[in-house]
Amino acid sequence: MRRMRRQVRNRTSAWSRATVAPAPLRLIEKPVRGVKLKTVSAVTVAFALACLAGFMAGRPPVVAEAPAVQSATSSPVQSTAPATTQEKPMFLGLRTGIYHVKDLAKAKEWYSKVLGVQPYFDQPFYVGFNVGGYELGLVPGADSTEKHTPSAVAYWGVADARAVYQRLIELGATPQEAVTDVGGGILAGAVYDPFGNVLGVIQNPYFKLPDAK
Repeated sequence: MRRMRRQVRNRTSAWSRATVAPAPLRLIEKPVRGVKLKTVSAVTVAFALACLAGFMAGRPPVVAEAPAVQSATSSPVQSTAPATTQEKPMFLGLRTGIYHVKDLAKAKEWYSKVLGVQPYFDQPFYVGFNVGGYELGLVPGADSTEKHTPSAVAYWGVADARAVYQRLIELGATPQEAVTDVGGGILAGAVYDPFGNVLGVIQNPYFKLPDAK
């Protein structure tokens, strides 16, 4: 009897142990593999700094503007620097060279031979010749044929300065300045016409008739 009771107790204990709730299982957390946060932050900062450096290198330099000076009784001071304006040139080129002569009829005849053309304007007060689009004008007024002291000399363009100079001498002009190479292949000289005026001739390869206005 006792033996049977002992067996029952042993079976009951075994059953109790079998029905006890098992202890909760612990989840084994595995370490996440990848880039650490510190590493990501360092790479991001380095990339941002590189982009900023490239942006600043491509920007034009900024010049600081001086602050406008303003008084209590006046409006802000405007810049006093003059504005640049492109004005059209006043001079368009040589138009007329004037010579004073005592005898207008003789002067007209002499210059007709020199220029090889007749005057386009012929009046007792003025005689004008068209010389390649420019005008050589004769004005009566000189009291004598004495040589005038030139205040300005008009040089007329020629193809061969030495040949034209010699031709003027043959026609009655007198030397005023021999033809000289003044540099760059430019030849210039002058004579006194029979009426005392200085007549200049120039051979200049840098000035062409199509360039005239």
